[in-house]
Amino acid sequence: MALSECHSRLTPFFHAIQDISVTTPDWTVLCLYLAGTAFVGVFLGRFVKDSSDMFSAGGQSPWWISGLSSYMTMFSANTFVVWGGIAYEHGLVAVSINLCYSVAAIAVGFTVAGRWKKMGIATPAEYIERRFGRSALYFYTWFMMSYRIVGTGGALYAIARLTLAVIGGREGGLSGAELNILILIFAVIVVAYTMIGGLWAVLMTDTLQFIILNLAVLFVIPLSLARTGGFDNFLEKAPEGFLAATSDKYTFLFLVGWVAIHYFMIGAEWAFVQRYLCVPSPKDARKSTFLFGGLYLFSPLLWLLPPLLWRVQQPIPVEADAETVTHMAETAYILSCKAVLPVGMLGLMLAALFSATASMISSQLNVFSGVLTENIYKPLAGNPTEKRMLYMGRIFTCILGIVVVGIAIATPYVGGAAQMIITITQLMVTPLLAPTLLALFVPRLGISTVWATIGLCFPLGLLAKFTDILTNTWLADITVTGVILPLVVIAVMVLFSRKEAPGWSVICDLTSEESERAHQQSSPVPARIVSSSLAICSATLFGLIPFNEINRDMLAGFGVGLLLLAALIWQLSRMLNQK
Repeated sequence: MALSECHSRLTPFFHAIQDISVTTPDWTVLCLYLAGTAFVGVFLGRFVKDSSDMFSAGGQSPWWISGLSSYMTMFSANTFVVWGGIAYEHGLVAVSINLCYSVAAIAVGFTVAGRWKKMGIATPAEYIERRFGRSALYFYTWFMMSYRIVGTGGALYAIARLTLAVIGGREGGLSGAELNILILIFAVIVVAYTMIGGLWAVLMTDTLQFIILNLAVLFVIPLSLARTGGFDNFLEKAPEGFLAATSDKYTFLFLVGWVAIHYFMIGAEWAFVQRYLCVPSPKDARKSTFLFGGLYLFSPLLWLLPPLLWRVQQPIPVEADAETVTHMAETAYILSCKAVLPVGMLGLMLAALFSATASMISSQLNVFSGVLTENIYKPLAGNPTEKRMLYMGRIFTCILGIVVVGIAIATPYVGGAAQMIITITQLMVTPLLAPTLLALFVPRLGISTVWATIGLCFPLGLLAKFTDILTNTWLADITVTGVILPLVVIAVMVLFSRKEAPGWSVICDLTSEESERAHQQSSPVPARIVSSSLAICSATLFGLIPFNEINRDMLAGFGVGLLLLAALIWQLSRMLNQK
């Protein structure tokens, strides 16, 4: 989601949450989280000595940190609006859609993740240049950076506007100055830890954000179940067809297309590829992706359960019009949480929403500052020192951060162009990424296939989406135009290619060189940071007990559980470090 769609998607929230009372404990929890995130980024800056540390964590990231970071890269604040709304309105099909990510990620683990690591490249853009040439590098760099940075600015605007409304604003009285200040505060925190700590900071804050997000959601689930009258009562009162795996709108064909699109996204989009490059070995790259896919096998049901339960607690009136249904759907998540959260936990929920958005922002800032430094600046500068490369990497991160802030501030003033950008990016996923992923395996796939796939499929997709020219033809289906047709074009181009593409031998040589290198060991530091963070979360829950008259036992139970988990992870990190 980006720009004006963020505005329209979040507008219903402001009518629904005007009466939410943000207490001192809520403020304290949110501020502690923001301060802790900044501290972790600054602390990890001590491990960033060169550009390799800045953009690939020196190849020392533990596989489970990489997997959790990939998992969080899929989230933003709008995740709760969009998927929460689909869950409330259409039911279990929202879980089915998100399970597609699991299928796609596991398939990537079996086929692609390890192969990326085997090449020994520093950035995914380096692969594009070596495999297809410099013209492709420039095209992919500027095109992908443009639409990803626009989307990132929209996400920053979304979380700032939502937070401002929750802490006391009203739809009619939201101050532009206050909103811009909040955008700047959030941006400074994310840009600062990304600029100082590099990919290490991105990976670790993603992991901490995973903890906060799931802690908030897991806390809501039992309280929401109790308010619904138990799981049996939910099953009894759920609307007809609510628990079906598909619906009229989200069919089986849609799910198949969704898996295909996200196979290419998770397998070839630069933010994900970066996670495969930052671990010590190809085996670790595969394991990280299996963790990502494994989490998506069960987690969608957990974090979509609150809006599913809310449908029973607050049914859609029979006479409700489309606007009312949309309003109820898009406010379902936050209202279901508001109804049950004890004092102090609203701050944790806001921290979770910020976490989801910060993960996306930091990932995009780091991956594109890496491309600008390694693949654009370095060749132009001749032979810059590692110190200079590190300096320029941080400068590019800062510049991209400023651009993101500008986009976020400009969001309320941008009209329909934003929706156009969103649609274009949806149409481009398979045409753009399928050739680069398949080129890892197909020797005859060259730059002509890239231009043919994009040049043919993208215009046809636009015609199918915005005109009636292709109506009543098989090309009118976006799954056909956006997924099947690009694969057919690639197959035809490869079939008629008579010789091996020039970049294939380069990639083979890279893979051969990487197989002869000794791989580094993963660092024990991340596990200790996670352990310490869990202990702090535990102390926070214990600290909230005096402020609540109810749910004290639950707060204490979660606190004890987190403390035991922290002790276990700390002990495991010590044992692994001694080996």
